[in-house]
Amino acid sequence: MAARAQQGERVRRIGVLVNAAADDPEEQAAIARLRQGLQELCWIEGRNVTIEYRFGAAGNADLQRRYAAELMALGPDVVVAGTTGIASRLHQANGSLPIVFAGGLDPVGSGLVKNLARPEGNITGFSGAEHSVAGKLVELLKQVAPRVIRAGVIRSAGIARSVGAIQAAAASAALDVRPIDPQNPDDIERGVAAFTSVPNGGLVVPVSALAFVHLELIIKLAAQYRLRAV
Repeated sequence: MAARAQQGERVRRIGVLVNAAADDPEEQAAIARLRQGLQELCWIEGRNVTIEYRFGAAGNADLQRRYAAELMALGPDVVVAGTTGIASRLHQANGSLPIVFAGGLDPVGSGLVKNLARPEGNITGFSGAEHSVAGKLVELLKQVAPRVIRAGVIRSAGIARSVGAIQAAAASAALDVRPIDPQNPDDIERGVAAFTSVPNGGLVVPVSALAFVHLELIIKLAAQYRLRAV
């Protein structure tokens, strides 16, 4: 590596776009692991690689698009996306640069990759959830609350196959599925409040970036309205 550096090896550029704020403890730990992994492969920030960061785009589509455009305009060698939703924004900004997503939710169903084993194209990464498992959430809800006859499902973009699995399981369990489609925290509160206007309901929260960001609020609302929630 030292020999290559002496010969004027160009500095590589990595872009990083994540939902969490820069001072979020979990995000700081994740960035530290990224730097450590690069160092183990002899890529040293400030020496032969530069990393451009953009933080805090959670739940703000306009900000995600702006950050994605900014990073892609820099011409990075590769971009790290925090989620599959972020990866989609980056791909929309530039369809040819390599993208690696760190926590993918149903990347096949969202159209990001053709196959988990052979993603093809210029996008790859890690899938943090298997959509078929979402149906088990309904089964668990009925086990802990047998009298529940309605299920409010907090949905978001990119989890269509998870929602499909929930609907199939709900039909088998004779549960009436009512979608809650929030765009921001106020929508979550309004949606849950409206759902509770009819009794005997429970809440199903499939894995998604939205659920991760607003998990504390969802737990608070479930307790406030005395909803069984999975």
